[in-house]
Amino acid sequence: MTVHAQDVIAVVEIASPSTRVADRKVKPALYAAAGIEHYWRLELEPAPRLYLGHLEHGAYSDRLVPAGRTTAVTEPFPLDIDPADLVKR
Repeated sequence: MTVHAQDVIAVVEIASPSTRVADRKVKPALYAAAGIEHYWRLELEPAPRLYLGHLEHGAYSDRLVPAGRTTAVTEPFPLDIDPADLVKR
């Protein structure tokens, strides 16, 4: 299946130690260049944390949400989220 970037609202990824560099540097640059407005990255180690990226001036401005802290998100859709709730206990 092929999806065109102009049809993508957000990309959400779960980073692992083997993909950390690509997930932090390479992929966000590619998604930003394609004009994808939101890039969220969940990192699990050493504790769950979620980076909420919003495209501004050609790059993502990240907001960090640490485990144990619920934050309200309004874009690209409204939800309350705590990274700790995204992992199996």
